[in-house]
Amino acid sequence: MSAPLRLMAVHAHPDDESSKGAATMARYVREGVEVLVCTLTGGERGSVLNPKMDRPEIVANIAEVRRAEMDRAREILGVRQQFLGFVDSGLPEDENEALPDGCFGLQKLEDASAPLVAAVREFRPHVIITYDDDGGYPHPDHIMTNRVSIEAFEAAGDPDRYPGTGEPWQPLKLYYQMGFTKERFEALHEAMTARGIGSPYADWIARWEDRPQKWPVTTRVPCAEYFEIRDQALIAHATQIDPDGWFFSCPREVQQEVWPTEDYHLARSLVDTALPEDDLFTGIHADEVSPACH
Repeated sequence: MSAPLRLMAVHAHPDDESSKGAATMARYVREGVEVLVCTLTGGERGSVLNPKMDRPEIVANIAEVRRAEMDRAREILGVRQQFLGFVDSGLPEDENEALPDGCFGLQKLEDASAPLVAAVREFRPHVIITYDDDGGYPHPDHIMTNRVSIEAFEAAGDPDRYPGTGEPWQPLKLYYQMGFTKERFEALHEAMTARGIGSPYADWIARWEDRPQKWPVTTRVPCAEYFEIRDQALIAHATQIDPDGWFFSCPREVQQEVWPTEDYHLARSLVDTALPEDDLFTGIHADEVSPACH
């Protein structure tokens, strides 16, 4: 039998894996791909965004609560998951606010990247998905996640870099998540308006007017039948996601009809491929790759 394909998703906080690429991961798991989510911080400084969970006992134990939520989301998606041990930087209220000492966003690149390099060398992914260089949105942990993902992609295969973190392994493709695009929200907004459903997306679309999309979508992965699993995983992060909030305002069947894919930008590729793609593993063949280390 050929070795299974392997996908690594690199995220800043617990819940990011469920709001960015979750249906893609659910699809691949159920097709026999091994999927590992690497979560760089514990989300310790995240706010309670669901008013139903904004209770003193939750706030006082937010780190433990978010780990439990991550474990439930992991079960729902069917993926493996590991925390890489950094402390959440929090989201500054203004650009001049200093980040807290010791947080992920203030780490030296080499120190921040070493655990991810070790994870890449152990899991041996063929494909890595992460955020673009703006972090998807300008959270310091998301921006640092992009930096360490690129560093790990480029360094993990070099035996002279990061000694002591395992045997070298070179991933073959690196993708940026492109789920929050103006094009997608415009399509959903128009579909909801045409159906007489109130749309919450007008303000989102307006924010993009003077912000051109930096990275083109190169890869659209069909995964509409896994949107329900995605939603279940999101709801598992109960401190972060209000099931009655705007995130679920667009009916799932409308999303499945209007935008049945999750979208990516191919940032690095060491294999031949033709764009556009509909599969993150285009150009990679299971019978041509090495098995994982165990």
